[in-house]
Amino acid sequence: MGKIILTGDRPTGRLHLGHFVGSLRRRVELQNSGLFDKIFIMIADAQALTDNADNPEKIRQNIIEVALDYLACGIDPEKSTIFIQSQVAELCELAFYYMNLVTVSRLQRNPTVKTEIQMRNFETSIPVGFFTYPISQASDITAFRATTVPAGEDQQPMIEQAREIVRRFNGIYGEGTLVEPEILLPDNAACMRLPGTDGKAKMSKSLGNCIYLSDSSEEVRKRVMSMYTDPDHIRVEDPGKVEGNTVFTYLDAFCRPEHFAQYWPDYNNLDELKAHYMRGGLGDVKVKKFLYAILEELLTPIRERRKEWEKDIPAVFDILKKGSETARMVAAETLSDVRRTMRIDYFDDAELIAEQARKFQG
Repeated sequence: MGKIILTGDRPTGRLHLGHFVGSLRRRVELQNSGLFDKIFIMIADAQALTDNADNPEKIRQNIIEVALDYLACGIDPEKSTIFIQSQVAELCELAFYYMNLVTVSRLQRNPTVKTEIQMRNFETSIPVGFFTYPISQASDITAFRATTVPAGEDQQPMIEQAREIVRRFNGIYGEGTLVEPEILLPDNAACMRLPGTDGKAKMSKSLGNCIYLSDSSEEVRKRVMSMYTDPDHIRVEDPGKVEGNTVFTYLDAFCRPEHFAQYWPDYNNLDELKAHYMRGGLGDVKVKKFLYAILEELLTPIRERRKEWEKDIPAVFDILKKGSETARMVAAETLSDVRRTMRIDYFDDAELIAEQARKFQG
């Protein structure tokens, strides 16, 4: 059994820096590490429709946006299989079988589901598809026998629910049929959940506090210069706080020692910069300009690669089509094993047919 990754994103818009530090950067590193036998990256359009059913065109248009961001960040279709969830019909069938293994009360206790319901103000009007998306996610993971799921800490309850489903299925129908996945969290604590530019806990499209990977240089500059810092750091000479200061959270996520020699040689490392800010005498504008330089170094090549891919959109769709075909073949093999284990492979079971023939022939 090889080491296999399954990961992905909902196509609800362009991807932003939160996606990059939470998963995209790590995916590229893992893809190029040679440590994994297969990597599947899913554009989760079916999952996105669970709370966008009345606006399918939004999902349709954003498929290509997500694919372009993947390719621009360095996801290589020669090394990773990029596919569209709705084009792999086997995932729906697997999810249907898994629904019998999970209770309503267990879904209601899932912290991620509870948070998402509150964010969307669903309350009692929650769509069934959205409510059951932890089961759908378990289907996605197990269909490809994923051993590893790179994700942020907010996804831990989801992965744990998938593990529970695997254990219950194997316990009832046959050990070893499904693979129990492990979550792979970001190795940088600041990347666990990157806050929005306004200091809110999560970078979110709906809150308008994102820096998108495809933003222009000027758009990035405006976002950085308007970032939330320490509200009590009014004058340059005032001592400032770095905890809860969005600019320093971003520096924790993106800054490397070599950035100081390149952009701000007055300091040797981030600790020195933080110490100066905390004792006073350092203004927010200088720190923001430093962050902007770092982000531009990161985003410029991504921006340029995206523009190149934008010149050949049919080629991008061809990558998605081939990836979806590959993904469907793999998922079909898993579904075949699941059906056999569940004893619902009626037409492939020669022993069953012979047994029933003998029974009725007396």
